[in-house]
Amino acid sequence: MTAGTGPVVRDPGLQPERTRLAWRRTTLSAAVAAVLALRAALHGGLSAPGVVACAACCALWLGFLRVAHHRIRALAAGSPPAALAPRHATAAVTYAVALAVCAVVLVV
Repeated sequence: MTAGTGPVVRDPGLQPERTRLAWRRTTLSAAVAAVLALRAALHGGLSAPGVVACAACCALWLGFLRVAHHRIRALAAGSPPAALAPRHATAAVTYAVALAVCAVVLVV
């Protein structure tokens, strides 16, 4: 609020668009990590741990994709988007970290 002029109206400009594009880039990065993890798991041939790791990577990626798509739709709605819910933020971080851990386990 400025002195004597009333409340300041916030103009978000291109911030929602940049955030939406950042979610898309992050989803693409997660997809690449999942594909590389799948490739590493299947490199030596099919094995039970490899198949389980592949399934885990795919499930984690799909979970992250679901959270990201929900946020992208909220940002593209046209009206000022609501803040990201803490449960969605926690889910996105959990999926991303779990996918990274799964990929590291497959590589090591």
